[in-house]
Amino acid sequence: MAPQDWEDWLRLLTTDGVGTATARRLLAAFGPPGQVLAQPLAELGRVAGEAVARRLRQTPPGWEALRAQTAAWLAQPGHHLIALGEPAYPAALLATPDPPVLLHVAGDPAALAALRALAIVGSRHATPQGLANARAFAAELAARGVAIVSGLAAGIDGAAHEGALQAGGVTVAVVGTGADRVYPARHQALARRLVEAGGAIVSEYPLGTPPLAANFPRRNRLIAGLTHGTLVVEAALDSGSLITAELAAQMGREVFAIPGSIHAPQSRGCHALIRQGAKLVETVEHIEEELRAVWGRLEAPAPRPDTPAGAAAPADEADPVLRALGHDPLDFDALQARCGWDTAALQAHLLALELDGVVARLPGGRLQRVARA
Repeated sequence: MAPQDWEDWLRLLTTDGVGTATARRLLAAFGPPGQVLAQPLAELGRVAGEAVARRLRQTPPGWEALRAQTAAWLAQPGHHLIALGEPAYPAALLATPDPPVLLHVAGDPAALAALRALAIVGSRHATPQGLANARAFAAELAARGVAIVSGLAAGIDGAAHEGALQAGGVTVAVVGTGADRVYPARHQALARRLVEAGGAIVSEYPLGTPPLAANFPRRNRLIAGLTHGTLVVEAALDSGSLITAELAAQMGREVFAIPGSIHAPQSRGCHALIRQGAKLVETVEHIEEELRAVWGRLEAPAPRPDTPAGAAAPADEADPVLRALGHDPLDFDALQARCGWDTAALQAHLLALELDGVVARLPGGRLQRVARA
């Protein structure tokens, strides 16, 4: 995209009052942004209203700084602006009710057009089991050639990106900030790795946009729109992940949910989705079966060198403490009452199980079993 072109696009979209719907009306009426900005005041007012028309004839506040910032960003390798209607614009988003007009992409734009793509989303306050599930599903799907799309948030999102990278796959992060920012900051290294691995970070917001609460529900429509289905791993009833799932359903995409304990708040959103018709998922094959008409048959990944075929799973059920713990969160006193061990012996055994990664300690001191992936 030529400098004058991207400047016109950016100036149009940073004008106060010009959202995606108004921008599309103006583009439909007058053509490219340069022609929109050259229209007489009366013509602009006819399409966008008098107040927006006046603002379109003025320089937006902070425009010179944003133009310089964007020019510097675009000068770096792997940084792109992709406008609605350009060949590189993701075709999947064109089939959504509210496609963004301009995308900032850091990484490979081809990752946004993957032939097989699945969103994996869930709670920011995930349980250890939820994190393990997200990593395991993402890893196996990525190893079979599926691009994993998520939001780079803490919790399930981060685990999904990690799982895809561990399997050598491609993952896309749709962010609610500018594409030059990483939120949360602790995911800086993760963001860099996913770009280096052939994935991308994508945003519809101008560079420098901070993590504003209102932006995250809107970015969820892009997570749903870029994929053929959405898997919700864990979600409370008020979770933003349910917004993504609802948007996916409205777009005609498949919605999947992993069930959990009836006592866990992080499972209630998934259970609500299942009651509403989402597909209950226990294995990757359950997802493949629903999407085979779109994806074709996925090839099973080759066995890893460190996991020989036929290796037996650990015999966790032989451990009396794990049997007593079950699969629901439990506090120490209740566990002790179930298994009858004295305090010192039980604490020592739990420590060994934690170090082995099969038991995790939750906030409030409760314990939860973590199934091995």
